[in-house]
Amino acid sequence: MTDALLAELLAARERREPCVLATVAATRGSVPREPGAKALIFPDGRLVGTVGGGKFESLVIADAMATLEDRAPLLKTYPLHEKSAESFGAICGGEVTVLLEPQLVKEALVIVGAGHCGQALCRLARECGWHVIVLDDRSDLLEACNAHERHTVPAPEFIASHPWRGEDALVLISRNFQIDREALAAALRRPGAGYIGMIGSSRKVRQVFEELRARGVDAAEFARVYAPIGLDLGADSPAEIAVSVLAEILSVLRQRSARHLRTDEIAD
Repeated sequence: MTDALLAELLAARERREPCVLATVAATRGSVPREPGAKALIFPDGRLVGTVGGGKFESLVIADAMATLEDRAPLLKTYPLHEKSAESFGAICGGEVTVLLEPQLVKEALVIVGAGHCGQALCRLARECGWHVIVLDDRSDLLEACNAHERHTVPAPEFIASHPWRGEDALVLISRNFQIDREALAAALRRPGAGYIGMIGSSRKVRQVFEELRARGVDAAEFARVYAPIGLDLGADSPAEIAVSVLAEILSVLRQRSARHLRTDEIAD
């Protein structure tokens, strides 16, 4: 991989832009590029590098987009000769096998609140490979968060402008319910996140919901919110709460039951 292509790939990962790495894995006969030729293919059709050009490359691009949907790599051979029933009219005379590797976007966690629970959740999420963003107006506490991004802008402002994806989770664990309430109001107006959770007692949750309902928020919208947040683990400390919250987020985003994996069957 050339330095320029590697730089483009790393930049795409940093800005959380999905793409596909296409590599000429093998060739036979007369072909436009040799094994090892690479290209980055972006969802908007933009290419960095090339695996051959022309109709052949347009077919590779179409298959690359399919791997982003399937979330799985693909190894495919393209005939560039008229003898194959799968030929598309090329007359180079050879065949090209291309490996398509989707570079998927990392799951992202946006945490509103850099207190003890926010810091613990940030640490755990980073350990699990998540892209973590923390919001708080207290710069000193933000410094204690080992997040990819740290912002002091008001949470509603950030939430309203953020390009939410289905792989994104939003967690509201700020220092008071007013901050969480305003962040939740913004989140309910901004679709896209795969998970929204808010910390607090059942009483706090009811009060926040009632106040937002009085502002005209449709009660059906609250079904999108996991509150009180987390799985019922009896969590007490910030570290335990972080485990409870991240476990719930994983189960929701990955559509898993969070049930026990134990079995009562005894092997012979």
